Amino acid sequence: MSATGEKARSSARAFADALQSAARLGARPGWTLSHWLEAGAETFGDRPALISEDERWSHGDLARRIRSYGHLGQDLDVKPGDAIALLCGARPDYLAAWLGLGRTGAVVSLLNTALPGPALAHCLAQSGARLFLVEAPFLAPARAALDLMQNPPRLLVLEDEVFPRLSAYPDQPLAEPATPRPLSDPALHIYTSGTTGLPKAAIISHRRVLDWAGWFSGLIGATAEDRIYDPLPLFHSVGGVTAPGSTLLAGGSVVLRRRFSASRFWNDVRAEGCTVFQYIGELCRFLEAAPPKPGEGRHSLRLIVGNGLRADVWERFAARFNIPQVLEFYAATEGSFSLYNLEGRVGSIGRFPPYLRRRPPAILVRRDEGTGEILRDDQGLAIPCAVDEPGEALGRLEGTLRFEGYVDAQASQQKILRDIETPGDAFFRTGDVMRRDAEGFFYFVDRAGDTFRWKGENVSTAEVEAVLLSAPGVREALVYGVTVQGAEGRAGMAALVTDKGFDLGALEAIVKASLAPYARPLYLRLTDAIATTDTFKPRRADYQRQGYDPAVVSDPLYGRASPDAAFAPLLQGTAP
Repeated sequence: MSATGEKARSSARAFADALQSAARLGARPGWTLSHWLEAGAETFGDRPALISEDERWSHGDLARRIRSYGHLGQDLDVKPGDAIALLCGARPDYLAAWLGLGRTGAVVSLLNTALPGPALAHCLAQSGARLFLVEAPFLAPARAALDLMQNPPRLLVLEDEVFPRLSAYPDQPLAEPATPRPLSDPALHIYTSGTTGLPKAAIISHRRVLDWAGWFSGLIGATAEDRIYDPLPLFHSVGGVTAPGSTLLAGGSVVLRRRFSASRFWNDVRAEGCTVFQYIGELCRFLEAAPPKPGEGRHSLRLIVGNGLRADVWERFAARFNIPQVLEFYAATEGSFSLYNLEGRVGSIGRFPPYLRRRPPAILVRRDEGTGEILRDDQGLAIPCAVDEPGEALGRLEGTLRFEGYVDAQASQQKILRDIETPGDAFFRTGDVMRRDAEGFFYFVDRAGDTFRWKGENVSTAEVEAVLLSAPGVREALVYGVTVQGAEGRAGMAALVTDKGFDLGALEAIVKASLAPYARPLYLRLTDAIATTDTFKPRRADYQRQGYDPAVVSDPLYGRASPDAAFAPLLQGTAP
């Protein structure tokens, strides 16, 4: 059999394993991921489960802690459907908290630890949280958020008010409801930035959590011998649910890190005996750009899995560091479909297996780059893209292909498009531009319209624009992402129309107080007017193409090396 044929066969086996793994988890009525991990502890009890810089928990330790958080929820009179917000760094208690509290029927809102007070207040209000569990290092932004709220939740500091109570509970089984709760009940709120302003709380059901963990476990062939290196934020779906859940289900171990360190990465991977690395493309680029070190290709990794790995970095990274397999995938937290590149096609995010290609879970359609509207034919249906033509990916909504929505029902409706292939059908709008080649492989091109991706985070231009417009002297603001040489994604840039009251230092202070570091613009363009289309839409694509090169742009330009640095003029010859 040819190498291509063997890869296709291996891909089919992996999809079959993933389907079987996910189906198994749905076989027990009312059993959530928490139940399965507790049951697994009977087999894997003393084996390592969660490993951080400061703590090492076995599967038995994790099961006991899950039960303790369940008892805490009962003591706090948490009722099914109550929202509990969690603001905490990457440590074992993070996972135990949402798994255990979920056993009471609570919905746990996973908050981004980089958000400043105003954005945190928005997220808390949106979730309707009654309780707010906070790790001590994040108390300052947490209290700033509560000060901005009319009906703030009750604050519980983990180190002072939660951990002592957990230690006092006897290790007893959690009481189960007489009638098993449906897996369609919400388990989590995971926040995602879109095109309509501040972060939106995506509703994640217990069924979806099980699908992610079970499917991924089968897909990567997880076993009890695996250790996955997970330096990603635990408030994201991949870093906090998919990666740890898939490995723990198989009896393996998850190595958690609060921060990624390129200089310590390989020593850390070797010391912990990691077999899998959960990446985002930016991390691989950091590692590939680092100076060579003796023995950097000696490790026990059998697989790296993640998304956003550029084709040029992919090949150099795999060759330099002796990586046996790269599994690139595409998924959105609230999306209705996912793609997995099990065949190792460099630069691709994968293709659908043969049995799905006749009616694929996603299609690519043409869009107006000026307005962002989907282009339609004379019958009012979307115009599909040709082979290798970039277009927006739309996810089919039917059967098991679901969009569970946001807490904000209006925001949910804005993500659903109808009359795409046939009158009355429904599709989920991803906001991602892709292309598909003649063999069916998809390739990620860019975020569409008003959102761009930087440092592994989606940045909402509307959110940033609102902050900039609050600064003295700013009359108009247009935010967009620009390509930076040697960096993944797009950095934030803003075109500003200002008056005599404008003060650059005041703008810097407002931006720093109101936006997470990844959302703060690195470049500014001061202009007399924002250019628009004939329908008065800002020409965002034109501004993106022009970027921040003084040789191209005649308006005054400013740049800075980091989100906390001061802006300085960009003169001709200084831009890359």
